[in-house]
Amino acid sequence: MPLIVTTGHHSVAGVRPRNEDFVGLVTPNEPDLSSKGLIAAIADGVSGNEGGREASEYSVRGLLTDYYATPDTWEITTSLEKVLVAINSWVQQQGSVRRELAGMASTLTALVIRGRMYYTAHVGDTRCYLLRDEKLQKLTQDHVWDRPEMQHVLTRAIGMDTRLAIDHGMGEVKLNDVFLLASDGVWSAITEYDLTDILRQVSQGKITPEQASCALCEAAIVAGSQDNSSAIVMQINALPEGDLRDALSELHSLPAPPKLKPGQTIDGYTVEDILHTSLTTLLYLVNDPLHHRKLVLKTLHPDRANDAHERSAFAHEAWLAKRVVARFFPQVITPDQRNFLYYLSTWHAGNSLQTRLDSGQHFTVPDVLTYGSKLVRAIGALHRRSILHRDIKPANVHLGDDDEIRILDLGVAQSGLDSEDKSLSASYTMAGTPSFLAPEQYQGASAARNTDIYATGVTLYYLLTRHYPYGEIEPFQRPKFGDPISPSRYRPDLPIWLENVLLKAIARDPQARFETAEEFLLALERGAARPLPAPNSTPLLKRDPATLWRAIAISAIVLNLLLLYVLVVR
Repeated sequence: MPLIVTTGHHSVAGVRPRNEDFVGLVTPNEPDLSSKGLIAAIADGVSGNEGGREASEYSVRGLLTDYYATPDTWEITTSLEKVLVAINSWVQQQGSVRRELAGMASTLTALVIRGRMYYTAHVGDTRCYLLRDEKLQKLTQDHVWDRPEMQHVLTRAIGMDTRLAIDHGMGEVKLNDVFLLASDGVWSAITEYDLTDILRQVSQGKITPEQASCALCEAAIVAGSQDNSSAIVMQINALPEGDLRDALSELHSLPAPPKLKPGQTIDGYTVEDILHTSLTTLLYLVNDPLHHRKLVLKTLHPDRANDAHERSAFAHEAWLAKRVVARFFPQVITPDQRNFLYYLSTWHAGNSLQTRLDSGQHFTVPDVLTYGSKLVRAIGALHRRSILHRDIKPANVHLGDDDEIRILDLGVAQSGLDSEDKSLSASYTMAGTPSFLAPEQYQGASAARNTDIYATGVTLYYLLTRHYPYGEIEPFQRPKFGDPISPSRYRPDLPIWLENVLLKAIARDPQARFETAEEFLLALERGAARPLPAPNSTPLLKRDPATLWRAIAISAIVLNLLLLYVLVVR
């Protein structure tokens, strides 16, 4: 579903002879809606002459036009910054070369909504508000003197100084959010209670954003406003699926937390235990006292906090984790507030398959059939979402106390949508654990669905035998693959049909494997009723041509020596 926003705006001069406010908004069609989002802006001209109106109008018109001319590869905050700095220079220049425009300047507050994120750019004392769950939040801070008698005097405005300092903000958009952009002629005359009441009527569907903007300006005039009154009201009616770039933007702006200890808190969550530590990430078990539940908090290791690539990879992982909504995966939880770089997911009692193996748990053939079928279903759910896990292994498969299988750790996963960030799709060319990497990956082949299927087959093979079909492979090795060792060598109780299924999943030749997870699952479910044929042994010429030709060469040498011996003896 695309982003759908209902908007309304109104601007009146009030008791002033001239309206120096200016408002504008653009709601573009695709592809600009997805790449750049929609933008709204409000400005209040600062001057006793015609310069104020010209500054506010040019600031808004210039921003709305030039923003869409910026490259799609720029961050939204970068685009807003570049355009507003250029506008500031133009306003300054006009005020210096045209006497009638001397002292012209303007406040400005802009709001961009793209995907499921909003971005603000602000200078001066116009304001941006957000009504969410019937609570009003002020998203901007006024740039005025802090003395009571000087609170109408601006410290920042477009055109006021050669250097423009812009406040930027961002956050997640939620369904039925109501945004308000207002000039000081509105917010200074109306109480926050009245502002909230009018915007609440929008969220409840009692009035439209257009009616609300008119009501706000009229209420300001009735309350005695001595300034121009202007308002833009926007209501979020529908949201698209989360955008990767927005997720990257959101998490890139947050600082990584320091290493936490049990008992410490972060954004209201209390750390109970450290679940896992690696060179790049930390996993904590935290308690959510507000909702009376335990969650898993994952964050970057402080040592990697300033690594731009690691931050992008982490944001990418969080985005993928949020997309896989199914019982086979821990579900991502959106925090009420987030001031640090992390993401939350549901916690489930149990252990990984590797932990259970290390503790001595024995998996029977029925166990492997039950859990294997669930694991293959989970792989299929990933592939239907165009996601490749790339690191399936017992350590990344969780068996809960509820007997459910859940796939963990999307840290090196790839998505079909990774083209949105080419640096991510090009990374981790040999991602994964060596003993679970498919043979063709050692020859430079890219990950594919059948490489996940291969890793799943090796995982089930390992559960049954505690051995690897081609032997254990160390990270520094570049192995040569022959035929796999039959699992029945280690498990004589293994049914022939199941052995054939596993051997097909872990076939050296990717063309000999199951094409899809669904085909793999069907073979497991049919079992002995419709068994697969035993795989053919790979001819030596195809399996190891160098060894074959070496053997032929040695045989030829031996034969020639024998012939020479016979001739000499004669």
